[in-house]
Amino acid sequence: MSLVPDYRFTVFTEASAEFLSSIGVKGIVLDIDNTLEPYEHPDPGEHVVRWLGELKALGIAAAIVSNNGAERVERFNKELGLPAYFKAKKPFKKNVLRALSDMGVSKDEAILMGDQVFTDVWAARSAGIRAILVPPINDKKDVFTRFKRLLEKPILKKYEKRKVGGK
Repeated sequence: MSLVPDYRFTVFTEASAEFLSSIGVKGIVLDIDNTLEPYEHPDPGEHVVRWLGELKALGIAAAIVSNNGAERVERFNKELGLPAYFKAKKPFKKNVLRALSDMGVSKDEAILMGDQVFTDVWAARSAGIRAILVPPINDKKDVFTRFKRLLEKPILKKYEKRKVGGK
């Protein structure tokens, strides 16, 4: 199983509704923390709400699958009203597949967006769907996170080689 993401963007909004529609996406599974908003922001910002509205206007459903707890996910999702799963245990696929079912989309029509290779991209691969990786908005500086980011480097180099080589 390759942990190389299918797409990389510098910020989630670069994955526009038009782009997602052009690659056949009808449902997107989203991480919250450091993907859509930093940990410190308990509610979605206007940029998140606007982007989700653009997706909906083109018929693209969205769901949240987060490893965070119920309080964080429920508050963030209160105004959005998306299918949402907390304590999802990514990279395990169970809640990703539940989200696809809730959105009524097949694996071919789905994509997952997150900021971590070893949780988000791995979860997408486990579920048999495509993956978008964005850099973390505010990366933690603890030893464990720095170690994970170090392990991600060779995987991201493979993405860059594939992109440059056209593979």
